[in-house]
Amino acid sequence: MSRIYLITLAFIVLYPTITFSAEIVNPQQVYTYEEMTRDLSLLKEKYPEELEVISIGSTTFGRDIPTVKLGKGSKNVLFIGSHHGREWLTTNLLMEMIEVYSEAYHTKENLFGFDTSILDNVSIWFVPMLNPDGVTIQQQGADGFPLSYKEILLEMNENDLDFKKWKANGVGIDLNRQYPAGWDEITGDSPHVSYHYYKGSRPLEAEEVRALVRFTYEIDPLIAVAYHSSGRVLYWYYNNRPHLVERDKRIAEKFSKMTGYELEDPPENAVGGGYTDWFISEFKRPAFTAEISFNVTETNPPLYVFSEEWRRNKAIGLMIASEATKIN
Repeated sequence: MSRIYLITLAFIVLYPTITFSAEIVNPQQVYTYEEMTRDLSLLKEKYPEELEVISIGSTTFGRDIPTVKLGKGSKNVLFIGSHHGREWLTTNLLMEMIEVYSEAYHTKENLFGFDTSILDNVSIWFVPMLNPDGVTIQQQGADGFPLSYKEILLEMNENDLDFKKWKANGVGIDLNRQYPAGWDEITGDSPHVSYHYYKGSRPLEAEEVRALVRFTYEIDPLIAVAYHSSGRVLYWYYNNRPHLVERDKRIAEKFSKMTGYELEDPPENAVGGGYTDWFISEFKRPAFTAEISFNVTETNPPLYVFSEEWRRNKAIGLMIASEATKIN
């Protein structure tokens, strides 16, 4: 018996459960809307019993907002990526999570210390890219839009031909300043449509936000997580009810410990307008805003940081599903 064979056999015996690697999703690339929709079609074909793929709406420019259900549970949790155009690495993260979790659930294997049969009781819903127009602008500039609109995009981008700083949706609204929780108190934003920080003329003005709010009411999730970038911090508090603070902070501390993200309390004068602000206010349930990557300034995090962020977050979906079983 060869020495190589013995080493291989020993590895199999000592490590019978191997971490699944993705075969369809390639998160180590500039991940476009087109790539995401293609991969979702392939994933649905590969895991027809585990996954459901639907559209919750469309953008001003007609791009569908695909949403994925993983599991058969009647209880739900919700994960959202790419509220902002330049934060598309959060889509890479959620798409990797969808594929790796689907394979483990399909083969009935434990994963990252969790029993994937939890998905028989709690379904994880993913909105991998809420803002496909904004992501497309940030990645490709104005090329994916009508010729007549390119001049408008350029003006919103301060006549800069480089669109890497683009944060808004396709019509210059910052989606995470659009939710009806503290919207009136938002100050210091752009007074008009812009590549960033314009809260809109009213809450729920943006097509993408209206679609997500409608969908949230439909599935009634027990916990919600919105991924953003950057800073490696975790926000969990927005006027949480006093009798629920202990519950919500306990989950936040577990989230923080697993990812290494610093747990942040907002300053006393913090204003809302964000998805998790609204969710906490409306549903009286836990919600978390997780900022992946080290700090970057007005651009997307570099691709090389993905492996580190995946390591930090790979078990979070299953942890949140597990925690949902403890919430009424």
